[in-house]
Amino acid sequence: MAWALVILSLNNCWSMIHHTLVQAQRMHQIPCDNCCFFTGDYRLKCTVHPHKALTEMAINCSDYYPCGTNH
Repeated sequence: MAWALVILSLNNCWSMIHHTLVQAQRMHQIPCDNCCFFTGDYRLKCTVHPHKALTEMAINCSDYYPCGTNH
């Protein structure tokens, strides 16, 4: 019974670590901080899509325009 609890605990720890890593990889796909429309102001984060800024909805933003490119 004790070994079953140890194995269950290790399985839960592994599951939690895996979920955290997957979520971190997903969050690193959000391109907002490199976009020209991103303001960095907490009141208006994005001038085009303020409701999407810095969320998972912004991952494939059709209006993403990287700063530093020629217009």
